[in-house]
Amino acid sequence: MRYLFQPIDISLLVFFRIAFGVLGFADIIGTILHKETRDNLANADFHFTYYGFEWLRPLPEWGLLIFMVAMLVLAAFIALGNYYRFSTVLFALGFTYFNFLEATQYLNHGYLFCWLGWVMCCLPAHRSGSMDVQRRPEIYSAVTARWHILLLASLMGIVYFYGGLAKINSDWLHAQPLKIWLQAKRNLPVIGGLISQDWVAWAMSYGGLVLDLLAVPLLLFKRTRPIIFVFILLFHFINTLIFQIGIFPLLSIALTLFFFPPDLPRRMYYFILKKYRTSSLYAFIKKYITKKDTVTPQTPAAALPDSYAVPSSATQLMTTLILVAVCLFHLLIPFRHHLIPGHVAWTEEGHRYSWRMMLRGKTTSGYFVVKDHTTGEETKEYGTKHLTKRQRRKMRSNPELILQYAHYLRDIHRKEGKDVAIYAHIKAGLNGRKRQTYIDPTVDLAKEEYPFFGHAEWIMPFELASGE
Repeated sequence: MRYLFQPIDISLLVFFRIAFGVLGFADIIGTILHKETRDNLANADFHFTYYGFEWLRPLPEWGLLIFMVAMLVLAAFIALGNYYRFSTVLFALGFTYFNFLEATQYLNHGYLFCWLGWVMCCLPAHRSGSMDVQRRPEIYSAVTARWHILLLASLMGIVYFYGGLAKINSDWLHAQPLKIWLQAKRNLPVIGGLISQDWVAWAMSYGGLVLDLLAVPLLLFKRTRPIIFVFILLFHFINTLIFQIGIFPLLSIALTLFFFPPDLPRRMYYFILKKYRTSSLYAFIKKYITKKDTVTPQTPAAALPDSYAVPSSATQLMTTLILVAVCLFHLLIPFRHHLIPGHVAWTEEGHRYSWRMMLRGKTTSGYFVVKDHTTGEETKEYGTKHLTKRQRRKMRSNPELILQYAHYLRDIHRKEGKDVAIYAHIKAGLNGRKRQTYIDPTVDLAKEEYPFFGHAEWIMPFELASGE
């Protein structure tokens, strides 16, 4: 336990604070500029919810824009280390609210960023290279606890490991769905003709699998660390070039640096300052950012300023128990789909929060039948009246969302004094396969409840094509 609380260089944590603030700022700017996302969050009649977050309510579009501007300010404050504790808590609250507001907007990097926000609330990343230190020099520290670094490295390691483990499935090993997605990119300028070739899909499938599985073991060793890091950079560059995946590549790279020595940013920082010592930027940084910093690139870890107070035994024990609980949560949650019958890419049961990234693509079609028990009248409902285009697309590919919308239709008719049954006539094709019946059309979804920790029997079984 003592190992977790040993003091080490703080510069890697300070670097990540800056990166976290900048990436948070960029992600929010992307949301503001993306009209489809704004429509989903502010202009849709109905919002799909997450289990446990059904109570969240959306803001009107003008309220959403004000909220986003406030989040931009908080992200900038985090990067600058300005009122850091206050800013990180508000940012974590705001980002969690934003990401759990609409289930059709789920992204793995958004989920990860929520966790990072709450983790950063607990870390003293403002005790060096920050505006807080300029106001209160007494909080300056050149060191931090080892567990601060290990926790962030562990979160990234879990993403790599489970991302690789999830790729060990028949579809991915046959280069699906990458073949489909890369074919859809064939009209891209310059690279379209290359990436649409079959061998590229095979190379990316197996390359991604091997990289994810080997990333953590090779990052743990000094000799192999630079080599695998180069491949990680190449992997994320290719993904950014081909797919629109937001800040995730840069966030992954920033977190991967936690496998390197914690003084790496300090050494790079002084190297750059030495090279550009005549610039105005150098003068600004020395005057306003690091004037209290007496650490140099040559300062060994043992000689770092001793401003770190080792916590009491009781605090160490409590902190260790919390860390173990957090790590167990992230280690066990991705395995939950093995306890649920059915093909997880088909049923979606256990898919979220499990780092099952880019593993499935579905083509869907269908509608709901609303049957009035009193008159026997039946009407078809396609979702065009109440849902945005993205919501309709995402809803038809996820049984949980299909049920949520069925309940919404039921409740609308109940308000009109009607007793109705709701049937889903929806078909889906997984990873290029022929579409097959997705939801049992004989089951009245108005009477069903979603088993969040089990299997919904009204999801039709996934049928493999002949020869598979």
